[in-house]
Parts: sequence; C-alpha cells; structure tokens
Amino acid sequence: MGTTKLYQQDVYIKEWDTEIEEINEKGVYLCSTAFFPEGGGQSCDIGIIIPAGSDASDEANEYRVRDVQEDGANVVHTVAAPDGAAFALKVGDKVHCRLDWDRRFDNMQRHCGEHILSGIFYQECGGVNRGFHMGADYMTIDISLEDQPTNPGMSKPEEITWDMAKHVELLANRVIWQNMPVTVFRFDKREDAEKMPLRKKLAFDEDISIVCVGSPENAADCVACCGTHPATAGQVGLIKLFKVEKYKGMFRVYFESGARALADYDMKHDMLTDLSNSYSCSIEDFPDKIRGQEDKLAEVKNQLFQIKKAFLEIECSKLNEMLEGEGKTVVYPLENLSMDDAFNMAKAYMGSDACKGKLILLYSVPDTSYILVSDGEINCGFLVKEYANFYGGKGGGNNVSARAIFTTAEDASLFADLLAKHLQ
Repeated sequence: MGTTKLYQQDVYIKEWDTEIEEINEKGVYLCSTAFFPEGGGQSCDIGIIIPAGSDASDEANEYRVRDVQEDGANVVHTVAAPDGAAFALKVGDKVHCRLDWDRRFDNMQRHCGEHILSGIFYQECGGVNRGFHMGADYMTIDISLEDQPTNPGMSKPEEITWDMAKHVELLANRVIWQNMPVTVFRFDKREDAEKMPLRKKLAFDEDISIVCVGSPENAADCVACCGTHPATAGQVGLIKLFKVEKYKGMFRVYFESGARALADYDMKHDMLTDLSNSYSCSIEDFPDKIRGQEDKLAEVKNQLFQIKKAFLEIECSKLNEMLEGEGKTVVYPLENLSMDDAFNMAKAYMGSDACKGKLILLYSVPDTSYILVSDGEINCGFLVKEYANFYGGKGGGNNVSARAIFTTAEDASLFADLLAKHLQ
C-alpha cells in the first residue's frame, strides 16, 4: 500500500497522529505523513515527532525530523533523538507529528509563484521552463523560447528583454490579485491527464498530479507537479523579478515570491532610504544626486591626474640630477606614491639613454616595493629573479623594467644594498 500521504489530501494539515510502521537503516517510516519529501525542485518539510503520552510542550520529548525522502511508494524520515537522549522510538509506537508550518508555507508560496510566472512566460512568449531552482536567496527559472505564445495577441520573440520580463511580472501579479483557485487534479492514466491544457509535455504515464492555476478553461498555468501549493493564488502575495540574463541558449530569470519577495523589497527600500538620507535628498532625487556626485568625482580625478603628472615631472628632474653622479645604482624614494605611480614615472627611462648604463630603483614607500629601470644593459628582470627571494621578495619583469615587492622596509633596503654591491 505504501505510506498514506496526507500532504496530497490536504496541504494545510499541520499536526496529526499516526503510528511508526518501520524503522531501518534508511530512517523512520510512518503509517501516514504530512511531511512532504524532497522533490519537484522543492525542499522537504521538517518538524517534530512526539511519542504518544509525552508532554508535547517539553522539548526533551521532541524527535527532530531533519530530512524526508521518497522510497518507492513509501516516505522515509531522517529523525534525530532529543538532545542528550538515546533513540527510543520503535515500530508500533503511536506518535504525534507537527511540521514546521513557516517552512511549508514559504515553500508553497515560492513554488506556486514559480508556476504562475512560468505559465505567463509560456502564454506571452512561448517560453518553456527547462530548469527550476529554489535557492536560499532567490529562485531561478530557465526559459527556452521554443513554442508560439498561446496568447493570440503575441508573436514569438527572439529574446526576453527586461521590458518584456516586467510585462510578464505584471500579468503574473494580476493572477495573484484575482485570487485564482489553485487545484490539483490526479490521474491514473496519461491519456486522461493530457486532456488538460498543459504547458509542458508529460514525462510519466501513471499516478499523475496536475496543478492548475485558474480553471482548466481559463488557466494561468497548468502543469504536472508533485509539490505543495496554496489553495488560491492570492496566498502567494507577491512575485518580484530581479534580473534576466542569457544562459546556455536560454534566458535565466531571477525572482522571488511571497514573504521573501516582501522581505527583499523591505531590505532594498531601507537601504535606498538610508543612502538618500545620507545625501540629504529624497529617494526620487537620489539618482540625480548620484550622477551629480559622479560628475564631481570625475573632475577631481582629472585634477589629481594633472597634479600627479606635474609632480612626476619634478621628480624626474631631481632624478636626472642624481643620474649625473657616481655609481651604477640610483635608489630614488617616493614617499607618498604607489607602485603604479612609480611605474608611470619609470616609463620615461625604460630602455632609454637617460639611464646611461645605470640601474634606477624607484622605491614606493607605502608599498615597500621597487620599480627597477635600465637602458637594457643591466637586466632588471634577471636581478629580481636572482636576488629578491633572498629577502622574501617576489616579482619579475624584463630587460628594461621589473617589479620587486617586499613585506617590510628592512627587507627592501637590504635588497637595494645587495644590488648596489653586485653592480659595483
């Protein structure tokens, strides 16, 4: 006979009494269960089992249902004993069960929201749902533009644009606002189920459950599904799309439904309110405020670029004077400039006669790193490769320039001293 599946009879059953039929290495088998097993893209129910006669208000008596899976015609439950207690359930025990209703209703809202959205994509775009995922932070459906839209006023699109997706979102929410009925029809034969206005071909021949949003004569969606769904579309509450992207020749739609969609709206609204308040403007004026700040920032960046350019020209003049001195190695510290700034300064000397057979070490004090530059007579890349690792340094380069990066100023100084001695 198999397990009596109460979730197929009434998705609103939250508590029930039953008996343990079997316990084996797979888990616990109940004579009847309202715990939905994982399947159809939906996670399983969880909850508790309490031995009959125990104090239901005492957590010490609660066996936790951690996982639920199908096992042929049966449903098997992974059950954990109360903290600190031995597992004492046995075959024939009468038990009281209670599922985690918040989790169940969350799954019902999300799964039904996916049905509605997929149905409208099919009607408006001819888009077939080829993949469905209920993640922790959002859901996705992968829409393949294969069929002609069932809405006679629509033509088959070549892609799903954001404007098109927003149109589908609006129609999906109208289904919710109309509070259309959500009905599960069960069939023993494939030919009987195929009389329904299905948006997707059946994949099996018997024990078929068809979920219909609206009436079969005017369905917002109609498809085979084994999951749990609310009795009316209005209980979904809200469907909100996040984005659409191309994916393996299809279009992946990111969205949320129900309480999670509202929570996402609340989070983003609070974030936007805080940001607009920090700029002393309304939410409506915030985009213009940001664009104004970006224009000012671009102006400041340009001014900084010009200032740095002039500063580096001055530094080059000082360096040129030092190059007139004795010795093959010239260490030039840059107290407030980064490695990138040092590299920009080094460009004027790479492979240039200005080096006059000497090695320049432009030292970025903030980054404890060098840019080595020469006219090519002294191989900068070779020096870094051979000697930087003596002091925990790393880097590389070519004949006329190289980088040498150190963790401490002391290591950097020792590296420069070694090169000066090597090139004497």
